[in-house]
Amino acid sequence: MQRSEQYGLLLDVETTGLGPIKDEVIELALKLFTYQKETGEIIEIIEEDSFLREPISSTARNNYDTAFRVHGIPYDLVKGKSFYDVKIKTYFHRADAVFAHNASFDRSFLYHMYPEVNDLKWYCTMRNIPWKNYGFPNGKLLTLLQAHNITDYQTHRALDDITYLMDLLKKTSPKGNLYLQEVLEKGPMRKYQPAPARTKLG
Repeated sequence: MQRSEQYGLLLDVETTGLGPIKDEVIELALKLFTYQKETGEIIEIIEEDSFLREPISSTARNNYDTAFRVHGIPYDLVKGKSFYDVKIKTYFHRADAVFAHNASFDRSFLYHMYPEVNDLKWYCTMRNIPWKNYGFPNGKLLTLLQAHNITDYQTHRALDDITYLMDLLKKTSPKGNLYLQEVLEKGPMRKYQPAPARTKLG
């Protein structure tokens, strides 16, 4: 493989709430792909997976009904399930860069399960592109998917979200570049700094 080709990892989590200390990940989707470092062109999807797990802590379990209104994943679907850690870690080990929409959220949760994710280069597809400057009302994924005629409906299932996000990153921005190139040019995020005293998104 040429040096200009990199391995990218798109991922998304669904959780029992907004706090990475008190809530838990119940769904994780991963999509490993190759891309051209200079142009941001997505070349090939290498592998993808989606995993479900039952929350363990009583707090996360108690929050499930509220979170269900967002992600729509019935508890019966996650009951008795756990993540295949060995397989998940192979995705992290192969990736040169990780991409997520509102990446600080996904990373804060995954850090508590897989601390090694903090050693990866994370890129936020929501904050690394000036969506409002480009005329979009906000940087929410559904808003952007609708504006780019990708889909009018978001299932809030992790694999669907990253599949749509990949479609978005293949589009050309008002500047004439591929969106993925703009995400890369903005640079990776700083390392996650856990703050147990209070929960903060962003």
